[in-house]
Amino acid sequence: MSHPSLPRKPVLLVVDDEPQILRVMRTSLPVRGYDVRTVASGEEALDEVRKELPDVIILDLMMPGMSGLEVCRRLREFSEVPIIVLSARGSEKDKVSALDLGADDYVTKPFSMEELLARLRAVLRRVSSSTPGSATWTVGDITLNTDERRVTVAGREVKLTPKEFEVLKYLVSNAGKVVTHRALLQAVWGWESSDQTEYLRVFINQLRRKIEPAPQKPRYILTEPWVGYRLSPGD
Repeated sequence: MSHPSLPRKPVLLVVDDEPQILRVMRTSLPVRGYDVRTVASGEEALDEVRKELPDVIILDLMMPGMSGLEVCRRLREFSEVPIIVLSARGSEKDKVSALDLGADDYVTKPFSMEELLARLRAVLRRVSSSTPGSATWTVGDITLNTDERRVTVAGREVKLTPKEFEVLKYLVSNAGKVVTHRALLQAVWGWESSDQTEYLRVFINQLRRKIEPAPQKPRYILTEPWVGYRLSPGD
């Protein structure tokens, strides 16, 4: 009699030179259903990824030897594996650089395990639900159809201008991921507008008025201070 196989645990590779961080990760994450591997340097991380690709990489930015930024850059030369960066408080420039180099999200040190777990769930949800080429994207109560250029929120159709639609489309297609101001501006307005952050403030405010139950307390389009925006399913 055959027994159904247990679902595979997501494999996490934690890259950090602080022994206490690695110890916490090895202790806390396996009991939450993750298979955890740890290394203490960027060089070891690249070697580990080439041997076996993990489902998510949790990557410290500030390490001796190869920095987390360099690890991001090299990983993106051959892999799209999701990367959550760990960043010391106050290093906004490094966080933006990491996101521009292809990191998917960041968590600021010191961090709570609950916050990290929420970011992990969001990244894994986005990867498992992404369907390249699909005409319809659904994130929580938001459904966006690219062929019909139609948006509904909790079953209610929302009328958007062409630019509002493009901004929301980019956020929806990167749901759960921190999108930098620069990446969003370049995607919607082009390279020449990559510094025009006032565009974003106007359009994000307009979108919030149209799709948020309470625009002053957004639950879908969340602001990541100094960095950009993140679309949340609202749960």
